[in-house]
Amino acid sequence: MSLTAHEVHALKKAPSMEGVLPAFHERWSPRSFAAREVSAEALKKLFEAARWTASSYNEQPWRFIVGLRGDGTWEKIFAALGEFNKNWAKTAPVLILTAAHTRFSHNGTENRHALYDLGAASSYLTLEAAALGLAAHQMAGFDPEAARKAFGVPAEYLIGTVIALGYLGEPTALGDAGLIKSETAARARKPLDEIVFSEWDKAAGI
Repeated sequence: MSLTAHEVHALKKAPSMEGVLPAFHERWSPRSFAAREVSAEALKKLFEAARWTASSYNEQPWRFIVGLRGDGTWEKIFAALGEFNKNWAKTAPVLILTAAHTRFSHNGTENRHALYDLGAASSYLTLEAAALGLAAHQMAGFDPEAARKAFGVPAEYLIGTVIALGYLGEPTALGDAGLIKSETAARARKPLDEIVFSEWDKAAGI
């Protein structure tokens, strides 16, 4: 029997831990999106969360190009996706192309942390989405140069990811057995002793 969207979301939710914000446990990366549109008010909240991300020298190097399904911006972002991602992202009501400015504005030198800062801002955005009951899926599977050309992104900006955003849809709507299996599989993470060290490769014992 197929799981419903509500059942899948419950399955994907990470085990709660006292003191950890609920959004961290609610956030996951679905591929099935409902037909429901995302309001301008909700989008503003997402980008407000991203806006207040910490960054090197407070450069705020992140840039977001936002497409709503049915407009030309959405179509250009969608066109840059790889075929696998096109198969499911076609139902996402919002597609966001991310980029990072690689030069500091105060002296023109290279900002080698620009992509890191963009990633942090994107994480803030996805966590705010989870807190609002929205779902976000970040994608690496697209042609960054096609996206750059489509929007005339200057060379001093690195293209980051494409984020599909919307409300969670029914897994069966994906129509592909492999995608449905992935959508309904339980999540897993490495234990802390594999990622938190006191010395290299020595668990910190947290």
